[in-house]
Amino acid sequence: MPERETDRSISQTVRAQLTLRDLILTGGLRPGERISELQAVEAAGVSRTPVRMALVRLEEEGLLEAIPSGGFMVKSFSERDVLDSIEVRGTMEGLAARLAAERGVSVRDTEPMRECLAQIDELIAPAEISFDAFSAYVALNARFHALLAELSRSPPVIRQVDRASALPFASPSGFVMAQSALPEARHILVVAQEHHRIVLDAIENREGARAESIMREHARLAARNLRLAVKARGPMDLVPAAVLIKTMSSN
Repeated sequence: MPERETDRSISQTVRAQLTLRDLILTGGLRPGERISELQAVEAAGVSRTPVRMALVRLEEEGLLEAIPSGGFMVKSFSERDVLDSIEVRGTMEGLAARLAAERGVSVRDTEPMRECLAQIDELIAPAEISFDAFSAYVALNARFHALLAELSRSPPVIRQVDRASALPFASPSGFVMAQSALPEARHILVVAQEHHRIVLDAIENREGARAESIMREHARLAARNLRLAVKARGPMDLVPAAVLIKTMSSN
């Protein structure tokens, strides 16, 4: 296949993947709903081949499930599924932190992370944090976690961290906007920021076991936020892809 046609095929696959993912995450396609290739072609506006590839990629992300009769079905997730996904992410991020500590980092390596921490400090300094500040925190928090994974200098680990974070509610910031509606909102961010600072300190001091333990504990903040959001009910409306999560009452 000529290079230009290959690039076009990849572009169409990405387009289809993004379109279908958005439909799933916003509730346009409901949990348990079957998606045929023809339906996906009409929704994405591309041909069958890129749609077929997009559906496979979404299955790999965990948003779809192949069904024996053909086509795919939108997956739903129990709270236990979500908690397990968060635990997997914490385990992989813990491994990344340990490898970074054991392999050693330079001041230049960690400078972007320190800049990120300083920006987060500014956001959480006020006694009351605005909704816009929480939105800004989501981006900075995602950047910090991505930079930490990169410090491992391990492409396989970085890929696995990305894969573990692929589901919106398992990502480092999956429940941040939900917690913005909770009374404990600022306290949770302060604790999370302290984890950030401590893990960076552990990495710089080459304390691998300590760095790993902190990141695994840090991921459990997301699990706590899930439980608080479910208990309060309303904040779950602010969780990306919350429509895919079955609450305890529907399990």
